[in-house]
Amino acid sequence: MKKHQIRIVGGQYRKTPIPVPDSDHLRPTPDRVRETLFNWLAHFWDGAFTERRVLDLFAGTGALGFEAASRGVALAQLVEQAPAALAGLRAVQGRLQAPAIRIHAGDALAYLQSLPAPSFDLLALDPPFGGDWLTRVQPLIGRALAPGGLLYLESGSALGDIPAGCCLLRQGRAGQVHYALLQFAAMQKNRNNERLESGCDSFTRSESA
Repeated sequence: MKKHQIRIVGGQYRKTPIPVPDSDHLRPTPDRVRETLFNWLAHFWDGAFTERRVLDLFAGTGALGFEAASRGVALAQLVEQAPAALAGLRAVQGRLQAPAIRIHAGDALAYLQSLPAPSFDLLALDPPFGGDWLTRVQPLIGRALAPGGLLYLESGSALGDIPAGCCLLRQGRAGQVHYALLQFAAMQKNRNNERLESGCDSFTRSESA
């Protein structure tokens, strides 16, 4: 199968190649978008990644999960079921030898349904374009994210209705890729989430590339 490569854009494993099998359902998040996303996360997390837990639900090439591991998160959980994509994920995992990286081979929705309690700080949703995946995943977001957790969405069309219980923090566009960062179920202010609450209540920024 014909392959090309992308690279991790920042952190400890910067410039590490990530194989991209020639497959219709694989559409890696562009370098510039990944850089923007992790700049946003650094802002909202005050640059502290070491205790964060990230779920890359439709991992594909694993670009988002591997970027998170490169920044030093405690856990980068990747979920994928396509055999070619899984082979690529495991190859990169073996090369990096990063203890934070975990790979689950299976269906994304089934994985969410199996979670015993919400424990992730970021849920990254970059599913195959089409298929109305957001509508299908939306009722299960709370199985991954506790109140105050962050939700990253990426799609081939502009964000429509904001998922219930979420507020928009940032959004942008790079070519045909639309992306957004939201906060899930932030109901009250406290010292730990005050920065996020102020972002939801008073300021949403759009970026384009």
